[in-house]
Amino acid sequence: MKNMIKVERARHDLTQADLAEKIQVSRQTIHAIEKGKFVPSTVLALKMARFFEIKVEELFMLEEGD
Repeated sequence: MKNMIKVERARHDLTQADLAEKIQVSRQTIHAIEKGKFVPSTVLALKMARFFEIKVEELFMLEEGD
């Protein structure tokens, strides 16, 4: 699954640690999601989208084979 977390973080001038603190996860979780090594739960994906004030489909996109 592709994601736009790094792009959204940059738009909001946030580090991985900043975002992690705001949505109450570890920095390592943000890193793993950004790198595609971890697929977030539905709740976490929705929290992130809400934080960035965008639709979850704008933040996460299915790739062929997902």
